[in-house]
Amino acid sequence: MVLFVAGILGGAVNAVAGGGSFVAFPALLFVGVPPIPANATNCFSLWVGTSASGGAYRNRFSLSRRVMVPLVLTSVIGGLLGAFLLLKTPAHTFMRVLPWLMLGATLLFACGKKLTRRRPSGLAHDASTAALVGASVFEFIVAIYGGYFGGGVGIMNLAMLATLGMTDIHAMNALKVLLGGVINGVAVVAFIAQGAIYWPQGIVMTVGAIVGGYFAAHYAQKLPQAWIRAFVLLVGTGMTVYFFLKAY
Repeated sequence: MVLFVAGILGGAVNAVAGGGSFVAFPALLFVGVPPIPANATNCFSLWVGTSASGGAYRNRFSLSRRVMVPLVLTSVIGGLLGAFLLLKTPAHTFMRVLPWLMLGATLLFACGKKLTRRRPSGLAHDASTAALVGASVFEFIVAIYGGYFGGGVGIMNLAMLATLGMTDIHAMNALKVLLGGVINGVAVVAFIAQGAIYWPQGIVMTVGAIVGGYFAAHYAQKLPQAWIRAFVLLVGTGMTVYFFLKAY
């Protein structure tokens, strides 16, 4: 029951803002799953839930292939690299850097409109080469982090999209769901290949994540964009504080 409820909440938070791992991952630890398998199992369960929420955002995708291809490719490469790092290296050093990454991502999201006021097109229409390169580099770094741990990867992607000119929070969430699904999907393949997933616990959490992910994405689109932005900032701030307390 704990894992099912955690899956619902994690899937719902991921669909709207990102950060569902901060519900799902501790729940897996609580029921006795070791840290590395808990991370892999959490990644699998929320990946399925995120994919379910993508169905609710299917009418929000409007970017050109020229924009999508480099972002998806960097997500694949970075996600695989991050998963490899998780399986082969200790997490201590990365966990000390993580709160600073989350702080930067949350501030970027908060200031995104001001930073792009003079170039409102950004990625929302015909992206310049400079915008594409910047987005791809940012996405590669985010994808490495997402494959390694993944908590807050949605916030980071929303921050990148905000600073590069996207202003429609629902369209941003749609692209965030797609990129997050790619990152976690390739990481899941690596985790399955290494036998790192605890399947009984993962299946229970996955069912909850599907329910929470789809319905949260569907109903979030009926809310004012200002409310969703405020929720994203609340989640980002909470995750930043959590990681600072955990690391220091």
